[in-house]
Amino acid sequence: MEQFARIVGARQVLTAPEQMARHLADITGHVRGQAAAVVCPGSPEEVARTLRLANELGMRITVQSGNTSICGGSVPVHPDEIVLSLHRLNRIRAVDTGARTATVDAGVVIQTLQARVAEDGLDYPLMFGARGSAMIGGALATNAGGSNVLRHGNARELCLGIEAVLPDGRIIHALSGLVKDNRGYDLRNLMIGSEGTLGIITGAVVRLVPTPKVRVTAFLALDGIDSALTVLNRLQDASGGLVEAFEWMPGETVEAILGAIPGTQAPLEQIPRTGLLLELASTRDSDAAPTAEGESVLQALLMSVIGDLMEDGLILDGAFASSERQRQEMWHLREATLEMLMRLGPFVALDASLPLSHVPPFLARADAIARAAGLRVLPIGHLGDGNIHYSLLAQRPQDWDPELIRQVSGRIYDVLDDLGGSFSAEHGIGRHKAAVLASRKEAAQYEAMRAIKSALDPGGCLGSGIFFPAS
Repeated sequence: MEQFARIVGARQVLTAPEQMARHLADITGHVRGQAAAVVCPGSPEEVARTLRLANELGMRITVQSGNTSICGGSVPVHPDEIVLSLHRLNRIRAVDTGARTATVDAGVVIQTLQARVAEDGLDYPLMFGARGSAMIGGALATNAGGSNVLRHGNARELCLGIEAVLPDGRIIHALSGLVKDNRGYDLRNLMIGSEGTLGIITGAVVRLVPTPKVRVTAFLALDGIDSALTVLNRLQDASGGLVEAFEWMPGETVEAILGAIPGTQAPLEQIPRTGLLLELASTRDSDAAPTAEGESVLQALLMSVIGDLMEDGLILDGAFASSERQRQEMWHLREATLEMLMRLGPFVALDASLPLSHVPPFLARADAIARAAGLRVLPIGHLGDGNIHYSLLAQRPQDWDPELIRQVSGRIYDVLDDLGGSFSAEHGIGRHKAAVLASRKEAAQYEAMRAIKSALDPGGCLGSGIFFPAS
C-alpha cells in the first residue's frame, strides 16, 4: 500500500478494519465484502495515478461514492481488491445562474448541491430518499432516477458534461456543458449508467431548474390501479404538464411503514388499498397567487380536477397538505420505504420498468406468483414513469429462503419480458443482477457491451463482476 500512499498520502489509504468497515457493507447492512484497502484520492489526477498503478500491479478496483447502492455495485468482493472512494472530490466548482448549470466534483452529495443552488433560486431536481448520502458521481454512474423523473428525467437527462478517468489513467475532459455536440461517439452518455466499469466519473456539468414558487401536494385514494393512468393524464392536461411526482403507495406498504417507522403519519383516516402521493409545482407567479378562498391558484385547479375525478368515481378520498410541515410528513412516509424494508428483515427489491398501460397486468401476474410461493409483497412505485419497486420478503425473517426468492424473481422477470418491460429501471445492475443481465439481455447488445468493456478495460481493472458475472 506504500505506493498508493505516495499518490494520495498515507492518511488517505485505509487498511485498519475499523477504518474500512463502513466501506465494506452496503446501505442495507445485509451485504458485506472484503478488500485490501480503501484509497481516497483528492483530485482527478490522483484518481488517474491510482488507476495506472492498479493496472501495473494487476489489482482490481471497486469505485465507491455515497455507497447507497442496493445491487451490490459499490461493495468489494475480493480480499486483494481496492475500494476507490470519491468522498474527497467534493467541490462545487462553479454555478452558472445564467445558463442554469453547475459544475461539480463527483463526490458532492446531492442534497449539498441542492442546498447551495437554492441560494440562487435554483434546484437540482434529482429527488430520492438517499439524496442526503448519495453523490453526483454515483447517481450518474447508475443513471439514478427518483420521484421527479416524470417531469425532469433521470440523472442522464440532467447531465451536460462529464469528466472521467479511463482505466488506463487517461482523463476525459468533456465539461463544456454544450446542449448540442455531435463530434463523434457520445462518451458522456457511455459513462453514464456504466456503474464504474468503463471509467471513473470525477466531475460533471449538471442542469438546474428554477425553484418552484408554489407546490401542491396531496394523498389520494384511487378506486384501483387501473384508474391511475387516466388520473395522471387528466391532471397533466388540466395543469399543462405540471405534475412532478405521481407515486403509487398501496395500502399494505403504507401500513408496514406506519408500523415500522416511528413518527410517520397516516395521510388518511382509512388507509386506501390504492394510495397515490401526488405533487404539482409551478414557477409562475400567477399559479402561486391566492384565490378569494385563500388557497393558491394551482391548488384551486388541482381541487377542481380531483372533484371531477371523484364525481367520475376514479378517486374515492383525498387529503391536501395545508402546510410545508404536512407536505414533509407525506414525503417522509414515501421516503421511509427503504428503512422499513431494512427493519423487517432480508428483502429483494425488484426494480421493474414497464410501459404505463402494462403496469396493472404486471402487478396482477406478479402478485399471483409471489403469493402462491407464500411470500410477503410490499411494492411501491414511481407510477408516472412506469417504475415499480416490487419488494419480496418472507412472512417471517427466519423463513428467508434465497433459492425460493431466486426462483420467484425469475418467474416475475419472465412476466416483465412478456410485457415489454425491464428488470432494471433505476437501481442499476451491480453484481446482484449480473447473471440476470447475461441471461436476458439480447445477445447482440450483450456482446456489444462486452466489446466496449474489453476495449476500454482490457485488464478488467474496474468493477469486477459488475454487468458481467465474475469467472
